[in-house]
Parts: sequence; C-alpha cells; structure tokens
Amino acid sequence: MRRAISMFLACLLAAMCGVTGAGAADTQEGVQSMEYITYKEHGAVGDGVADDFGAIVAAHDAANAAGLPVKADPGATYYIGPGHKTAEIQTDTDWGDAKFIIDDAIVGVADRGYNIFRVTSKLAAVPVPGVTTLRKNQAKLDWPLGQAAVVVAADNTTLRYIRKGANQNDGTAQTDMFIVDEAGNIDARAPIVWDYDNISSITAYPMDAKTLTVRGGAFTTIANQAPSEYTYYGRGIQVSRSNVVVDGLSHAVTGELDYGAPYGGFISISGCANVTVQNCLLSGHKTYRTIGSAGTEVSMGTYDINVNSAANVTFLHCKQLNDMMDTSLWGIMGSNFCKNLVYDGCELSRFDAHMGTVNATVKNSVVRMVSVTGFGVFLLENTKVTGSNTFISLRPDYGSFWDGEIAIRGCEFVTAGSNPALISADNDGTHDFGYPCMMPQKVTIDGLVIDDRDRPFFNLGPYILRYINPNFGWRNPYPYAKTELVTLKNVTVKSGRCLFKSQYWYAFMLWCVKVKRV
Repeated sequence: MRRAISMFLACLLAAMCGVTGAGAADTQEGVQSMEYITYKEHGAVGDGVADDFGAIVAAHDAANAAGLPVKADPGATYYIGPGHKTAEIQTDTDWGDAKFIIDDAIVGVADRGYNIFRVTSKLAAVPVPGVTTLRKNQAKLDWPLGQAAVVVAADNTTLRYIRKGANQNDGTAQTDMFIVDEAGNIDARAPIVWDYDNISSITAYPMDAKTLTVRGGAFTTIANQAPSEYTYYGRGIQVSRSNVVVDGLSHAVTGELDYGAPYGGFISISGCANVTVQNCLLSGHKTYRTIGSAGTEVSMGTYDINVNSAANVTFLHCKQLNDMMDTSLWGIMGSNFCKNLVYDGCELSRFDAHMGTVNATVKNSVVRMVSVTGFGVFLLENTKVTGSNTFISLRPDYGSFWDGEIAIRGCEFVTAGSNPALISADNDGTHDFGYPCMMPQKVTIDGLVIDDRDRPFFNLGPYILRYINPNFGWRNPYPYAKTELVTLKNVTVKSGRCLFKSQYWYAFMLWCVKVKRV
C-alpha cells in the first residue's frame, strides 16, 4: 500500500512539473518509497549526449515541493545544454559519482547569465522598515525580525572603492552586510564598518536553522567561445542560502581558446552566512586580454570561486585541479564586501579581497598570491606563500588600504624574484578612493622563514615593505597613513641576507615607523 501511494505521489509531482511519458512512468527504478527524488524518474537519460537540463530542473522542483532530498543516478553522465532556467536546490542533494558536462561552447547571449544550480532558502527576503540610519559598530538593529538574518544595506549617495588604474571606475554604492539574531543584536564578529546617514535599501534574508548539504559530483565546463569582453557568464552553482555545506565536488574546464568571456565564479556565494566549501577540487581559468575602462589593454580572467556580501565563509581542504603555480591561469578566488573569510588546509592559487573584507584568515595552506583590501585582523598562520614576489599585496587599485592589523605566525615565504617584500603597497596620495587610506596600524610577525636562496646573489635582502610612496603623499590631497608598529620575532632569511625595512630606506627615516624585534 505504501509503495502504491509513493508511486502515485511521485507521478503527480512529475505531472505538476510538466514531465510525462517515460520520465513519469519509470517508477520501478526511480522512486525509492518517496525517500528521495532522482533525476532519472523525471526523464534524465544520463548518457552524456541527451540534454538532461530540463529533467534536472523538474526533479529539484518536485523535491522542493515534497521536502525530499535529491540523489543523482549512480554512474550517470548528465549533459547540460543552454536554457533560460536554473535548478533550485532547497533540499539535501547527493550527486555521488555522477558527472555533469556543461556545454558553454553552444550557449548564446540569452542564456549565459543563468546558473545551472542555485541553492536557495524557502524563507522570503524581507524589507526592513523604518531604519533610516546606521552607525559604524552599531550593536543592535531596532527592528527585531524574530529570527536570525543576514542584513544587506546600501547607500547609493555615497561612493566607496573608487577604483584606480586600467579598470578605473566611479566607485560603488556604500554597502554593508551583517548578521542579526532574533532580537536584532548585531554579531560583533561581522560589524557595520561605515556610517549610514542615507539608506537607499536595507533587506533582511532570514537564515535557515537547518544545514543543507550538497555533496559529490564531477563537473566539466566546455568553455565559452565568446569575445574577450566583460560579458560575464553564470553557468555554475550559486549559493544564496545561509547554513550550507558543499562537500566533495570537482570542477574541470576544457576547450578554452585564446579568447573567451569571463565567468562570475563556478561556485558563487552571495547574500548569506555560514557556508563551508570542503574537500573540493576547483580549476584556474585561462587568462585573456581585453580593453579596460581606461582605454588600455588589460588582463582578464575568471575566478572559479566568487564570494560577495557574505559572512563566515570557509574553504576547508580545497585544492586546485590544475597547476596552481601556472601563471598563465587566472587566480582562482575573488571576493567583495565579505566578513570572516577563511582558507583552512587549502592549496589554491589566490586569496583575493577586492572591495573589502572584514577579518580574514589563511591557515594551514599553500597559496601563490595573497591580495587584500579591508578592515580588522588579517591572519596568516602555518601557511606557505610561494611563486610570488610579495607575501601580502595590499591592492593598489583600491588604495592599498587595510584598517587594522596584519598578523603572520609560523609561515614560509618562498620567492625567487627581485626585490621581494613581506607587504607590498602603492598609494601616492593623489587619488580619492572614497575613504581615507592607510596601511595596517600594526604588523606582527611571529615565526617566518623567508626562502630567497634562488634569487640573484647581487640583490639586496628582502624588504618588510615595498613600493610605498616615499613621502606618503603628505603634500598631496589624499595622504596615506603609515604603519605605527612592526613587531618581528623568529624571522629567518635563508639566503643570509639582511631583512630591510623598505625598498626606500630613506623613506623609513622620514616615516619613523617603529620596528621592534622581540
């Protein structure tokens, strides 16, 4: 009796989703007494040739309606062609050993912005009424939602991150995302970092209490063949639900030409909190050339990981499927407006915070490049940075700005280039970035091995700081604030060279930056 009822409900759900014929009737193998939903029972062939996109969308629609998990069919290869559609994931999903071929070589302009999967909440976003101002480090939002939520606020009248250089722009609306509990208390670990006298929009995204898990799956993207312009493709997995784990996924890229359009991240995380991506294999993409907004040629590429307006996002034991040291590949990760980003046990080519992060950690990892802008504490611990000429780069296109502290503990810096530096920055005080720019107030180094033995022997030793404007722009309209204290403990230079304060030794005499050896 239970089996008959299960079969009837499965067929009814399939019919509601527009699936008929073999997909709805094939219940003997596809329906598991309504314990979970499969793609096959909704018409997926899984032979790597037939386009299974519609069946996959229908299966998740049925699973979401019934509150059931989804399981891929063992050994299946699902071909994903173009389409104005996205599979909404709102229940646990186990892709197991299934393969997915995403064919972007045939995807046109109309379909490029659609992601294949989107992990979403059933809880609807809620406009926050009556809140017209916010203050930096404010402790409470005077509008309790009754449950925990991610809040995103913007002031369109105030522009921040006014970018400098070949990709220059007029800035971005002042934006903050923060977490509130059911009483409206703001999580101090993800604080408000700006004052808001004019709020253009403020929206609360309720946080699901239960963790949703997406597991397994081997994805291959056949790269697009569009012109090398900033026409970003989606065609990946977007996570916009809080409390999500993505576990054991792999993503490869094939068919890249000497040209192509960039992607917005195969794994794209936005407008949410408490997301862990673990045990995943991801890919660097080929670097292309295009014309930037300043009218000059610039490098352009794709981040396989993209994180925007999200908090408490951790990448745990993730590695790069292709060579993380291959400099012809674009860096693997980019982020904007995030709080508490973490790499732990990762081997990835880049950790990159563009338009600001509040607090970030890279630990127990190996990376080729670290590039940041932001606030709070940036911690590198038990990590090797290799293949770069800088241990940490403060992004010059956003003012080489870090308002807070940088801490380095038990790390290794392997470099073969000339003029290596622990921290690189460049700000001459002539550009308005939309905020006062500064170096980290404190730099604390406790345990660092600098392996520069492969550098030309006639080079001087490594520098603590490099490319800092010698006069800090004191006579310019937007002066650059100096570091107050650098503390060094257990620092070893394997070549035997001295560790210099700066590339411009005379500049440090002017700056009077205090360097303390412990």
